Amino acid sequence: MDRTTAEAGTPASARFPWARPRHERLLLLLVAVATLTVVQPHGAQDVSRMCLTLAVPHARLSNDSCLAGNGDLASFGGHSYSDKAPGLSFLAIPIAEAVRLPPPTGWEGDGALQLWAVRISTGGIALLGCAMLLGRVAEGLASRSGGPALVTFAAGTLMSSLAAANFDEAPAALLGFAAFLLAWRRRPVAAGIVGGAAILVEYQAALIVAVIALYVAFGGVRSVGRYLLGLLPGVALLGLYDWAAFGSPLHLSYRYVSVLFAAQQSQGFFGIHAPRWHAIRLVLVGDRGLVVDAPVLLLALAGLAILWRQGLRRESAVCAIVTLSFLVLEFGYYDPYGGHSPGPRFFIPALPFLALGLAPAFARWRTATSLLALCSVLASSGILLSWPAAVNTPGRYHWSIWRELALVPVQGEASEIARWAPANVLTKLGVGPLGAEAAVFAASVAALGLALWAGRARATRAGA
Repeated sequence: MDRTTAEAGTPASARFPWARPRHERLLLLLVAVATLTVVQPHGAQDVSRMCLTLAVPHARLSNDSCLAGNGDLASFGGHSYSDKAPGLSFLAIPIAEAVRLPPPTGWEGDGALQLWAVRISTGGIALLGCAMLLGRVAEGLASRSGGPALVTFAAGTLMSSLAAANFDEAPAALLGFAAFLLAWRRRPVAAGIVGGAAILVEYQAALIVAVIALYVAFGGVRSVGRYLLGLLPGVALLGLYDWAAFGSPLHLSYRYVSVLFAAQQSQGFFGIHAPRWHAIRLVLVGDRGLVVDAPVLLLALAGLAILWRQGLRRESAVCAIVTLSFLVLEFGYYDPYGGHSPGPRFFIPALPFLALGLAPAFARWRTATSLLALCSVLASSGILLSWPAAVNTPGRYHWSIWRELALVPVQGEASEIARWAPANVLTKLGVGPLGAEAAVFAASVAALGLALWAGRARATRAGA
């Protein structure tokens, strides 16, 4: 008796969906080649986080010399601190020590590869881990959908651009989504522990933690108590850090941001206002908007409605509320793209929740979802290979990445995507710059093609 038959009589909300997609390891390997081989140039985000990473082994939290001249910092008591949540900086300490990461002045040449190794140890692992979790849950929800969902999420959304960069959104997405899955499995203490770690990595993850608390509440007062107990270690560690750095466990680093951002951050709630039409346009249909660069997310949203109708009402509601909460955050923040970034990056922690709708989308509208997934993979790969240079170029993407992609076959090496392409570790293996750029596109498309083919092959054998 197969899994589907065995569970046919079980209510959808009473079982936890979990199954391994076909060729999971190969799909993850192809995703890694497509997303993690790129060596992006370093920026203010790297400096702010890594300066804390370099300070902690010396029993310090401030790092005045390292942060000198960097706009992303917090000033308190005459010293300079990272203005970010400290979790990612803490996670990076072991690999930073192992590769002997130099200060920012040494991040050229071999130093760039050392920084890349640190990035992979945090954001890269987070991307692959989150993709694996999503793929297995999607496969459990709808057979043949796990592989396509895994690849589409990892290589066809903003996750692909930030996994190999020093942003905390990818680790926050992994931890927030893992906390939800643990709560779904009725493991409230473990869910709380992971949720607390998510807040330590990114303050905005508190939105996810709050929604999960409401979900856990359906299990009764005792479940909520266990969930809150699990939250304590992460929240306590953040409080201790804030106390040691800023004099109070209630004073977050955002309270002391540099003068470059102080005026905007002091307005509203840490820079967040009521939604504005200009921000809504940028987030959804701007040159790096979610719908423009990952149109498959529209069908993922429809997929969440299907999950509701299939009986997973609480779970689909959690995903919808998290998605809406982070969209509202983006719509109200004074800088929707978060400075020098590939797009509305603050939405990324909600991406796996929205992407859960890809499972029923691939099951119900396989052809349409596959075509939009391919479009999303191509666009996201183009963004991955160009955004650090493009966002500093007047006119940027000339309305969207699609115009730049269309010009590649015509202009070849003269196209802006080719000229904007960053370094790639594949060049250390003798692959030329254009070959490395082509490898990124080839690996992402091959991963999606393999996932779709494997699903079709399984369906054919089942029909026979």
